[in-house]
Amino acid sequence: MNIDWEALKLKATQAMKQSYSPYSKFPVGVAALVSDGRFVSGCNVENASYGLTLCAECSLISDLIMSGGGRLLAVVCVDKEGSLLSPCGRCRQLLYEHGGDSLEVLTPEGPKNMEFILPWSFGPKDLS
Repeated sequence: MNIDWEALKLKATQAMKQSYSPYSKFPVGVAALVSDGRFVSGCNVENASYGLTLCAECSLISDLIMSGGGRLLAVVCVDKEGSLLSPCGRCRQLLYEHGGDSLEVLTPEGPKNMEFILPWSFGPKDLS
């Protein structure tokens, strides 16, 4: 499948503008292409109890599930300047659960699959 990375980055930037980040002042947005052709997105949602803060990827996965599920094919994560961000370790695991090894993440070096982003991954296949 041909991925329009610029369109995904634009959707991630739009999602970032919905961020609730009054404490860190670090809004994050993320967007993904789903296997059925639709897009899902998310933004970070902070909490005064910092440990309860939700990363943008958490809300993206919620959007994925609430809108019908499916497999993630491509993901772009951006900061308030629209610069590419790398998902944190927790979020890499969330993305892996719903995209597997072949999920592509846009990096400054170009798209990289989850096999590269999360080496020695742990997922559903490890539980069977």
